[in-house]
Amino acid sequence: MSEYILQARNLSKTVMVADQQLTILHELSLSLKSGDSLAIVGRSGSGKSTLLGLLAGLDLPSTGEVLLAGHNLGELDEDRRAALRAAEVGFVFQSFQLLDSLTALENVMLPLELKQRKDARERARELLQQVGLEHRTGHYPRQMSGGEQQRVAIARAFAAEPNILFADEPTGNLDSETGERITDLLFQLNHAHATTLVLVTHDERLAKRCARQIRLESGRLTEQN
Repeated sequence: MSEYILQARNLSKTVMVADQQLTILHELSLSLKSGDSLAIVGRSGSGKSTLLGLLAGLDLPSTGEVLLAGHNLGELDEDRRAALRAAEVGFVFQSFQLLDSLTALENVMLPLELKQRKDARERARELLQQVGLEHRTGHYPRQMSGGEQQRVAIARAFAAEPNILFADEPTGNLDSETGERITDLLFQLNHAHATTLVLVTHDERLAKRCARQIRLESGRLTEQN
């Protein structure tokens, strides 16, 4: 079995725009070991979110391949990719993407119930306590601040105990103080669970907290460390 949990090999993505072919990502390769943390940085439109979607198997590349937990995503149909994501992957989005009709507790329980965990309610309570929201378990997203909603989203992401967590601008909709607390929480949980972390961010301070950084410009990898 490979020592890498995530590999991208000669990855590119092209789309048709007004009858013209537009290359969003040019041939790009990277590898991540379990427990690594990687920040993907660059200006808006540089291809960061496109790369994240390809690495997570939410989209397929035009050329090249992605290996996630030893599986070549291009060789799996959508159902099998979805099953792999459910087993291996967690997500934190800028827009939180909580279900408005569910309480904080129910939102965090959802991935646990999908895995048929009998202790779903108890485990969800533990996670909400870890993110400092034990007093908000019965509240709905509309009753919580942006920072509280993001903490619920992080608890939900870690609920399924993912081996790799993808976060797309996790502090982008938050003020700087709340964003700092969310960043601390993300890395605390990352270290506690030994989860591989892949972040897309504009925030250079957040990027520097990752062990590795790559920078994209116009879909090209211009810097890697």
